[in-house]
Amino acid sequence: MNAAPERLEGTVDPKLLEILVCPLTKGPLEYDAAKQELISRSAKLAYPIRDGIPIMLPEEARKID
Repeated sequence: MNAAPERLEGTVDPKLLEILVCPLTKGPLEYDAAKQELISRSAKLAYPIRDGIPIMLPEEARKID
C-alpha cells in the first residue's frame, strides 16, 4: 500500500498548480504561500486557498493592483 507523499501544511501540490488556470482569463496562476492565495496577474485577482483547497470562484477572489 503506497501512501501519498506528505506535503507541508500550507502548500499547494505542484501538479495541481500546473493544471489550474484563472477561470476568467484561462491564464497561469502564481502561488503566494504567505497569503495562501493563487494570483492571476492578468485578471488582477487573488483566489483564496482554504484548508488546502483553492477556491476558484471569481466572486470569492480579492482584487489586486
